[in-house]
Amino acid sequence: MRVLFMGTPDFARVVLEALVHSRHEVVCVVTQPDKRGNHGMICPPVVKTYAESVGLPVRQYAKVRAEGTEEMRSFGADIYVTAAYGQLLDKAILDSAKYGTVNVHASLLPAYRGSCPVQRAIMNGEKQTGVTIMQTAEGLDTGDILLVKKTDISDTDTAETLMAKLASLGAEALLEYLDELESGKVTRIAQDSSKATYFPMLSKADGLINWNASAEETDRLIRGGTPWPGAYTHRCGKTLKVHKAYPTDAESGLSAGTIIKADKTGIYVACGKGTLVLTDVQLEGKKRMCCADFLNGCRICTGEVLG
Repeated sequence: MRVLFMGTPDFARVVLEALVHSRHEVVCVVTQPDKRGNHGMICPPVVKTYAESVGLPVRQYAKVRAEGTEEMRSFGADIYVTAAYGQLLDKAILDSAKYGTVNVHASLLPAYRGSCPVQRAIMNGEKQTGVTIMQTAEGLDTGDILLVKKTDISDTDTAETLMAKLASLGAEALLEYLDELESGKVTRIAQDSSKATYFPMLSKADGLINWNASAEETDRLIRGGTPWPGAYTHRCGKTLKVHKAYPTDAESGLSAGTIIKADKTGIYVACGKGTLVLTDVQLEGKKRMCCADFLNGCRICTGEVLG
């Protein structure tokens, strides 16, 4: 089957790589424009870098609906596949190929439609998630469900580790769906919109730790926010990023945000319920460190309040 692929981040690269090594033919890769990164350097999307490394034609459109519709049609794809592409598609694009457009979505639809489904699933304490192959429609993740694969969320998963698992699962699901499509065995299930959930895109502000929350909730915030938007608090007027921590049920009787103790095992902070032990932190202007190294150069006093 001739596939035109649309995607941008590493999640999409994993799916694209599986397509490249399958019996299907990738006729073109569409991705977002290059962006200016740190130190003013121009950074291409990882999907572009991979596609070019295996000799695939790449197209980048600032506004795909305005610039790409006709050129994309010229590649004669049987189906368009999207995976974390980053732009909305209109009906003219969705219907361009014989089998339309399908999307590899990192949630169990209709739950977690829209952006950041992986981060939100961890932050909300979900125990299970998965990927949905969906027939893309004009609404936001509203199309028919074509194939679903599930996986558990562990107590140590971060958005980064879970995204990697879901990328591999999504690649597997897509190839399975393409086989079903060719054999005419596809089952389409309309989504129950009454069960749909949406969450707004995450911003840096969402990473601010609220110490009045429980230790378990705060741990989920940290893991769900890794690597973006990152979790942080403030100490002595400076930002203190928290890269790793773990929750305990221990109650100190101290106000939320108060440091109970700090030693080589971690910085123990009272929460609204339980205690959070910070094990990997980064003070504003400094490098990321384990707490043992951090405390060698920074004195933390019992009774200090983070906020």
